[in-house]
Amino acid sequence: MIKKKKDTIKSLAVHGKDVGSTEVQIGLLTDKITKLSEHFKKFKKDKHSTLGLTKSVNKRKKLLSYLKKKNVDSYQKVIKQLNLRK
Repeated sequence: MIKKKKDTIKSLAVHGKDVGSTEVQIGLLTDKITKLSEHFKKFKKDKHSTLGLTKSVNKRKKLLSYLKKKNVDSYQKVIKQLNLRK
């Protein structure tokens, strides 16, 4: 998990010490969403985690729309790298 998180940060970082830019946040949220989706394949009735998934998806959606407004090139790069559909 930690190695995957570091790899995500490294691949999406804007500069050397970047850990909180919009691109990195979107990448980390995507990892979290993927992990929760796998969790729901085993535990269909887990309603508490469903709330966390919904919040994460909505936050990622807001960050993507913000990034699209501010920096279209970076937005295209993130969409392509994370295989998000849009």
